[in-house]
Amino acid sequence: MFFYVYLITSLAKNKTISYVGYTKDIKNRLKLHNSGKGAKFTRGKKWKLVYQKKYTSKKKAMIEEYKLKKNYKLRKKLKNE
Repeated sequence: MFFYVYLITSLAKNKTISYVGYTKDIKNRLKLHNSGKGAKFTRGKKWKLVYQKKYTSKKKAMIEEYKLKKNYKLRKKLKNE
């Protein structure tokens, strides 16, 4: 089983915002975010997947998710690729 760390973006008030998370099923998770059933922060916005990376363990994915959440420079770089 694989786990994915992902970065999604949305346009809000003429500003691009981003959200980082991890999941087992990337397509379903994006669908949940866009239907308003994802994380509270993501509700009511249209999200686009801009980055994903696959990991072989949940622990590794969670560690990388935490690093990406805290590293705003890297998030900005990934958004612009």
